[in-house]
Amino acid sequence: MTPVVLDCDPGHDDVFAMVLAAAHPAIDLRAITTVAGNGPLDQVTTNALRICALAGIDVPVAAGLSSAGNENAPSIHGESALDGADLPEPAELLVSADAVSLTERSLSEGPLTIIATGPLTNVAALIRKRPDLRPRIVFMGGSCGRGNWRPLAEFNIWVDPEAADTVLSSGLDVTMCGLDVTHQATATPDVFERLRALATPLALTLADLLGFFASTYHSVFGMPDPPVHDPVAVAAVAEPGLLRTVAAPVTIELAGTHTRGATVVDLHGVTGNPANAQVALGLDRGGFWDVMLKAVERLG
Repeated sequence: MTPVVLDCDPGHDDVFAMVLAAAHPAIDLRAITTVAGNGPLDQVTTNALRICALAGIDVPVAAGLSSAGNENAPSIHGESALDGADLPEPAELLVSADAVSLTERSLSEGPLTIIATGPLTNVAALIRKRPDLRPRIVFMGGSCGRGNWRPLAEFNIWVDPEAADTVLSSGLDVTMCGLDVTHQATATPDVFERLRALATPLALTLADLLGFFASTYHSVFGMPDPPVHDPVAVAAVAEPGLLRTVAAPVTIELAGTHTRGATVVDLHGVTGNPANAQVALGLDRGGFWDVMLKAVERLG
Protein backbone atom coordinates (compact mmCIF):
# COMPACT_ATOMS: atom_id res chain seq x y z
CA MET A 1 0.00 0.00 0.00
CA THR A 2 1.12 3.53 -0.77
CA PRO A 3 0.91 5.98 2.16
CA VAL A 4 -0.96 9.07 0.95
CA VAL A 5 -2.01 12.49 2.17
CA LEU A 6 -4.84 13.88 0.03
CA ASP A 7 -4.71 17.68 -0.24
CA CYS A 8 -8.03 18.91 -1.64
CA ASP A 9 -10.59 21.72 -1.93
CA PRO A 10 -14.02 19.99 -2.03
CA GLY A 11 -15.57 20.70 -4.69
CA HIS A 12 -17.62 18.03 -6.46
CA ASP A 13 -14.79 16.16 -8.15
CA ASP A 14 -12.71 16.26 -4.96
CA VAL A 15 -15.46 14.19 -3.35
CA PHE A 16 -14.80 11.38 -5.82
CA ALA A 17 -11.07 11.71 -5.13
CA MET A 18 -11.73 11.34 -1.40
CA VAL A 19 -13.84 8.24 -1.93
CA LEU A 20 -11.31 6.59 -4.23
CA ALA A 21 -8.38 7.38 -1.93
CA ALA A 22 -10.22 6.04 1.11
CA ALA A 23 -11.52 2.88 -0.51
CA HIS A 24 -8.83 1.65 -2.87
CA PRO A 25 -6.81 -1.24 -1.41
CA ALA A 26 -3.55 0.04 -2.90
CA ILE A 27 -3.74 3.32 -0.93
CA ASP A 28 -3.11 3.84 2.78
CA LEU A 29 -4.87 7.18 3.31
CA ARG A 30 -3.10 8.81 6.25
CA ALA A 31 -4.83 12.21 6.28
CA ILE A 32 -6.91 14.71 4.34
CA THR A 33 -5.78 18.32 4.21
CA THR A 34 -7.70 21.25 2.77
CA VAL A 35 -6.72 24.28 0.73
CA ALA A 36 -8.80 27.21 -0.44
CA GLY A 37 -9.79 26.86 -4.07
CA ASN A 38 -13.24 25.81 -5.17
CA GLY A 39 -14.46 27.68 -2.09
CA PRO A 40 -12.97 29.64 0.82
CA LEU A 41 -10.91 27.61 3.29
CA ASP A 42 -13.55 27.29 6.02
CA GLN A 43 -16.12 26.20 3.46
CA VAL A 44 -14.06 23.51 1.76
CA THR A 45 -12.88 22.22 5.15
CA THR A 46 -16.48 21.83 6.30
CA ASN A 47 -17.25 20.11 3.00
CA ALA A 48 -14.40 17.65 3.53
CA LEU A 49 -15.68 16.84 7.01
CA ARG A 50 -19.22 16.33 5.72
CA ILE A 51 -18.02 13.92 3.06
CA CYS A 52 -16.02 12.02 5.68
CA ALA A 53 -19.23 11.69 7.71
CA LEU A 54 -21.22 10.59 4.65
CA ALA A 55 -18.71 8.02 3.42
CA GLY A 56 -17.42 6.78 6.79
CA ILE A 57 -13.89 8.05 6.11
CA ASP A 58 -12.06 8.01 9.44
CA VAL A 59 -8.74 9.83 9.00
CA PRO A 60 -7.38 13.09 10.42
CA VAL A 61 -8.49 16.23 8.59
CA ALA A 62 -6.50 19.47 8.83
CA ALA A 63 -7.16 22.90 7.38
CA GLY A 64 -4.41 24.52 5.36
CA LEU A 65 -3.86 27.80 3.59
CA SER A 66 -5.52 30.31 1.31
CA SER A 67 -3.68 31.51 -1.77
CA ALA A 68 -2.77 35.17 -2.26
CA GLY A 69 -5.26 35.37 -5.13
CA ASN A 70 -8.08 34.02 -2.97
CA GLU A 71 -10.18 33.17 -6.04
CA ASN A 72 -13.06 30.64 -5.87
CA ALA A 73 -15.32 28.88 -8.36
CA PRO A 74 -19.01 29.34 -7.44
CA SER A 75 -20.00 29.28 -11.11
CA ILE A 76 -18.98 25.61 -11.21
CA HIS A 77 -19.46 24.33 -7.65
CA GLY A 78 -22.21 26.62 -6.33
CA GLU A 79 -22.23 28.95 -3.35
CA SER A 80 -21.37 26.20 -0.87
CA ALA A 81 -18.65 24.81 -3.19
CA LEU A 82 -20.64 21.57 -2.96
CA ASP A 83 -24.20 22.36 -4.05
CA GLY A 84 -26.64 19.72 -5.22
CA ALA A 85 -27.25 17.39 -2.27
CA ASP A 86 -28.05 17.38 1.43
CA LEU A 87 -24.96 16.37 3.37
CA PRO A 88 -24.64 15.26 7.00
CA GLU A 89 -23.19 17.46 9.68
CA PRO A 90 -19.43 17.07 10.10
CA ALA A 91 -18.02 14.44 12.37
CA GLU A 92 -15.42 15.56 14.91
CA LEU A 93 -12.36 14.71 12.83
CA LEU A 94 -10.57 18.05 12.50
CA VAL A 95 -7.14 17.90 14.09
CA SER A 96 -5.38 20.77 15.82
CA ALA A 97 -2.32 20.63 13.59
CA ASP A 98 -2.39 22.71 10.44
CA ALA A 99 -2.20 20.98 7.06
CA VAL A 100 1.50 21.64 6.48
CA SER A 101 2.47 20.42 9.96
CA LEU A 102 0.31 17.32 9.65
CA THR A 103 1.88 16.43 6.30
CA GLU A 104 5.35 17.13 7.68
CA ARG A 105 4.65 14.76 10.56
CA SER A 106 3.41 12.07 8.18
CA LEU A 107 6.59 12.42 6.11
CA SER A 108 8.72 11.99 9.21
CA GLU A 109 7.23 8.51 9.54
CA GLY A 110 8.48 7.37 6.12
CA PRO A 111 7.93 7.69 2.37
CA LEU A 112 4.74 9.50 1.41
CA THR A 113 2.83 10.51 -1.69
CA ILE A 114 0.92 13.79 -1.65
CA ILE A 115 -2.05 13.77 -4.01
CA ALA A 116 -3.05 17.40 -4.55
CA THR A 117 -6.40 18.08 -6.21
CA GLY A 118 -6.65 21.81 -5.47
CA PRO A 119 -4.24 24.74 -5.75
CA LEU A 120 -0.71 23.77 -4.74
CA THR A 121 -0.46 26.34 -1.93
CA ASN A 122 -0.07 23.83 0.92
CA VAL A 123 2.39 21.67 -1.00
CA ALA A 124 4.59 24.63 -1.87
CA ALA A 125 4.54 25.82 1.74
CA LEU A 126 5.76 22.39 2.84
CA ILE A 127 8.59 22.43 0.27
CA ARG A 128 9.69 25.91 1.38
CA LYS A 129 9.56 24.94 5.06
CA ARG A 130 11.22 21.53 4.74
CA PRO A 131 13.21 21.22 1.50
CA ASP A 132 14.95 18.23 3.04
CA LEU A 133 11.76 16.16 2.88
CA ARG A 134 11.19 14.28 -0.38
CA PRO A 135 7.55 13.37 -0.97
CA ARG A 136 6.26 12.16 -4.28
CA ILE A 137 3.71 14.67 -5.60
CA VAL A 138 0.83 13.83 -7.92
CA PHE A 139 -1.35 16.81 -8.73
CA MET A 140 -4.46 17.57 -10.73
CA GLY A 141 -3.88 20.76 -12.63
CA GLY A 142 -2.56 22.39 -15.73
CA SER A 143 -2.86 21.54 -19.39
CA CYS A 144 -0.64 20.98 -22.40
CA GLY A 145 -2.90 23.26 -24.39
CA ARG A 146 -5.83 25.45 -23.48
CA GLY A 147 -7.06 26.17 -19.97
CA ASN A 148 -10.49 26.29 -18.36
CA TRP A 149 -10.34 29.37 -16.08
CA ARG A 150 -8.36 31.54 -18.45
CA PRO A 151 -7.69 30.78 -22.13
CA LEU A 152 -4.38 29.10 -21.27
CA ALA A 153 -4.63 28.57 -17.51
CA GLU A 154 -6.35 25.75 -15.64
CA PHE A 155 -8.07 26.78 -12.38
CA ASN A 156 -5.80 25.09 -9.81
CA ILE A 157 -2.68 26.61 -11.37
CA TRP A 158 -4.25 30.03 -12.01
CA VAL A 159 -5.23 30.40 -8.35
CA ASP A 160 -1.61 30.10 -7.16
CA PRO A 161 0.90 29.88 -10.02
CA GLU A 162 3.81 30.71 -7.73
CA ALA A 163 3.02 27.60 -5.69
CA ALA A 164 2.91 25.49 -8.85
CA ASP A 165 6.27 26.94 -9.88
CA THR A 166 7.74 25.98 -6.51
CA VAL A 167 6.51 22.40 -6.90
CA LEU A 168 7.74 22.00 -10.47
CA SER A 169 11.12 23.56 -9.64
CA SER A 170 11.65 21.36 -6.58
CA GLY A 171 13.39 18.41 -8.20
CA LEU A 172 10.88 16.08 -6.56
CA ASP A 173 9.12 13.16 -8.25
CA VAL A 174 6.13 14.99 -9.77
CA THR A 175 3.23 13.74 -11.88
CA MET A 176 0.86 16.22 -13.54
CA CYS A 177 -2.69 15.15 -14.34
CA GLY A 178 -3.99 18.04 -16.38
CA LEU A 179 -7.02 18.70 -18.52
CA ASP A 180 -5.55 16.59 -21.33
CA VAL A 181 -6.23 13.45 -19.30
CA THR A 182 -9.02 14.54 -16.93
CA HIS A 183 -11.28 15.61 -19.79
CA GLN A 184 -11.27 11.92 -20.74
CA ALA A 185 -12.87 11.00 -17.38
CA THR A 186 -16.34 12.06 -18.42
CA ALA A 187 -19.44 11.08 -16.46
CA THR A 188 -21.71 9.90 -19.26
CA PRO A 189 -25.33 8.81 -18.66
CA ASP A 190 -24.26 5.20 -18.06
CA VAL A 191 -22.14 6.39 -15.10
CA PHE A 192 -25.20 8.01 -13.52
CA GLU A 193 -27.17 4.80 -14.11
CA ARG A 194 -24.49 2.66 -12.48
CA LEU A 195 -24.25 5.01 -9.50
CA ARG A 196 -28.01 5.01 -8.93
CA ALA A 197 -28.16 1.24 -9.36
CA LEU A 198 -25.91 0.85 -6.32
CA ALA A 199 -28.81 2.40 -4.37
CA THR A 200 -26.75 3.22 -1.27
CA PRO A 201 -26.99 6.59 0.48
CA LEU A 202 -23.43 7.37 -0.61
CA ALA A 203 -24.01 6.44 -4.26
CA LEU A 204 -27.29 8.33 -4.50
CA THR A 205 -25.76 11.43 -2.92
CA LEU A 206 -22.82 11.26 -5.30
CA ALA A 207 -25.24 10.99 -8.22
CA ASP A 208 -27.05 14.12 -7.01
CA LEU A 209 -23.79 16.02 -6.60
CA LEU A 210 -22.64 14.89 -10.02
CA GLY A 211 -25.93 16.02 -11.50
CA PHE A 212 -25.35 19.55 -10.21
CA PHE A 213 -21.79 19.47 -11.54
CA ALA A 214 -23.07 18.30 -14.92
CA SER A 215 -25.51 21.20 -15.10
CA THR A 216 -22.88 23.86 -14.42
CA TYR A 217 -20.37 22.29 -16.79
CA HIS A 218 -22.98 22.30 -19.52
CA SER A 219 -24.00 25.90 -18.89
CA VAL A 220 -20.46 27.29 -18.52
CA PHE A 221 -18.46 25.14 -20.94
CA GLY A 222 -21.11 23.60 -23.18
CA MET A 223 -19.92 20.08 -22.30
CA PRO A 224 -22.69 17.47 -22.43
CA ASP A 225 -20.92 15.20 -19.92
CA PRO A 226 -18.89 16.59 -17.00
CA PRO A 227 -15.23 15.60 -16.62
CA VAL A 228 -14.53 14.32 -13.11
CA HIS A 229 -11.01 15.68 -12.82
CA ASP A 230 -9.66 15.01 -9.34
CA PRO A 231 -9.98 11.23 -8.91
CA VAL A 232 -7.78 10.81 -11.99
CA ALA A 233 -4.84 11.97 -9.83
CA VAL A 234 -5.76 9.33 -7.25
CA ALA A 235 -6.00 6.70 -9.98
CA ALA A 236 -2.47 7.67 -11.09
CA VAL A 237 -1.28 6.35 -7.72
CA ALA A 238 -3.74 3.51 -7.14
CA GLU A 239 -3.99 2.17 -10.70
CA PRO A 240 -1.07 3.62 -12.70
CA GLY A 241 -1.74 1.24 -15.58
CA LEU A 242 -4.91 3.19 -16.35
CA LEU A 243 -2.89 6.25 -17.42
CA ARG A 244 -0.38 6.93 -20.16
CA THR A 245 2.31 9.41 -19.14
CA VAL A 246 5.35 10.98 -20.77
CA ALA A 247 8.35 12.63 -19.14
CA ALA A 248 8.57 16.29 -20.11
CA PRO A 249 9.84 19.68 -18.95
CA VAL A 250 6.99 21.76 -17.47
CA THR A 251 7.30 25.42 -16.52
CA ILE A 252 4.75 27.87 -15.12
CA GLU A 253 4.13 31.23 -16.77
CA LEU A 254 4.21 33.82 -13.98
CA ALA A 255 4.46 37.12 -15.81
CA GLY A 256 2.51 36.86 -19.06
CA THR A 257 -0.17 39.51 -19.52
CA HIS A 258 -2.53 37.00 -21.14
CA THR A 259 -0.87 33.73 -20.14
CA ARG A 260 -0.22 33.92 -16.37
CA GLY A 261 -0.89 30.50 -14.86
CA ALA A 262 -0.24 28.58 -18.07
CA THR A 263 1.61 25.28 -17.78
CA VAL A 264 4.16 25.30 -20.59
CA VAL A 265 4.74 21.63 -21.44
CA ASP A 266 7.59 20.84 -23.82
CA LEU A 267 6.31 17.56 -25.26
CA HIS A 268 8.78 17.53 -28.14
CA GLY A 269 11.96 18.52 -26.32
CA VAL A 270 12.46 21.72 -28.28
CA THR A 271 13.86 23.64 -25.30
CA GLY A 272 16.50 21.05 -24.47
CA ASN A 273 15.52 21.34 -20.81
CA PRO A 274 15.48 18.16 -18.71
CA ALA A 275 12.13 16.59 -17.86
CA ASN A 276 10.86 17.55 -14.42
CA ALA A 277 7.47 15.82 -14.45
CA GLN A 278 5.56 12.86 -15.71
CA VAL A 279 2.67 14.33 -17.70
CA ALA A 280 -0.50 12.26 -18.04
CA LEU A 281 -1.97 12.30 -21.52
CA GLY A 282 -4.14 9.19 -21.86
CA LEU A 283 -6.72 7.37 -19.73
CA ASP A 284 -8.45 4.01 -19.92
CA ARG A 285 -11.84 5.59 -19.32
CA GLY A 286 -13.75 2.33 -18.91
CA GLY A 287 -11.21 0.95 -16.47
CA PHE A 288 -11.19 4.22 -14.55
CA TRP A 289 -14.96 4.19 -14.00
CA ASP A 290 -14.90 0.51 -13.03
CA VAL A 291 -12.36 1.32 -10.32
CA MET A 292 -14.20 4.47 -9.24
CA LEU A 293 -17.58 2.78 -8.92
CA LYS A 294 -16.03 -0.17 -7.10
CA ALA A 295 -14.70 2.31 -4.54
CA VAL A 296 -18.17 3.83 -4.11
CA GLU A 297 -19.62 0.35 -3.63
CA ARG A 298 -16.94 -0.54 -1.08
CA LEU A 299 -17.70 2.49 1.08
CA GLY A 300 -21.46 2.37 0.52
